[in-house]
Amino acid sequence: MTTLGEAVADARARFSAAGFADAAIEARILIGGLLELSSTEVFVSGDREIDAASVAKIEDAVARRLKREPVHRILGKREFHGLDLLISKETLEPRPDTEVLVDSILDVARQFAGERDIRILDLGTGTGAIILALLDGLPPATGIGSDISVDALRTAAENAKRLGLEQRFQTVQSHWFDKIDGSFDIIVSNPPYIRSDVIPDLDPEVRDFDPMAALDGGSDGLTAYREIASQAEAFLKADGCVGVEIGFDQRQAVTELFEAAGFKLLLARQDYGDNDRVLIFAKSVTDVAKQKKTLGIPKEAG
Repeated sequence: MTTLGEAVADARARFSAAGFADAAIEARILIGGLLELSSTEVFVSGDREIDAASVAKIEDAVARRLKREPVHRILGKREFHGLDLLISKETLEPRPDTEVLVDSILDVARQFAGERDIRILDLGTGTGAIILALLDGLPPATGIGSDISVDALRTAAENAKRLGLEQRFQTVQSHWFDKIDGSFDIIVSNPPYIRSDVIPDLDPEVRDFDPMAALDGGSDGLTAYREIASQAEAFLKADGCVGVEIGFDQRQAVTELFEAAGFKLLLARQDYGDNDRVLIFAKSVTDVAKQKKTLGIPKEAG
């Protein structure tokens, strides 16, 4: 019999030999996920014997990782903002930096709490990570997750069901706003924003496994932002807001697109690596001044 410690050590050594910077962490996450063990259980249970079927499962998973398939895609799920989410072929793997978008929207949305039922639209929802985290943090808000991918919508709906949020969440197959009806307090999106010419140079974990529709932002990386900025006003309530995730070098360009469409920047935040990552816009100067006062943001902040 093979022990858990031996399996982890073998995977760590093979990942290290392949040049993976976080070989030890990846080995523990991968094997723990396969065996449904917590990180602590993996760490303290090195003498635990594992059967032949589990050894074979681990060997297959290690081989897949060595071909650069991401750990969480192999496991088929990932934690995001405290939620356990399924991942599928046509969904982007949720990243920790996107939690900054969720937290920023929550800060803004809580000013509505108790005043009315909040309605949210998540464009390009993928796994449903953003909107489900918002619904989890804003009971009894309701929302729509839209996507062009049937696979993504199926995954988002399943995640909502697993989290007990299916009564407050629905999916719509739509290219941006094409099939969307009604008005919303919050419109949010983590759209594709990578320039087409940059994609061949991405790490294999991203380039070869994340869906291209969730990565390719067109020749300048701004195609999706043009779509959202040009149409969002017609679907946004008077004092609502639009929040988007951006690439590290896109703050000025995206801000100019939204300002040209009549929006004003309410809030800008950086990610955990101190890169520009989140922009939130309101429809008018009055809305921005009012919301900044509510949030305690200096008038010149942004």
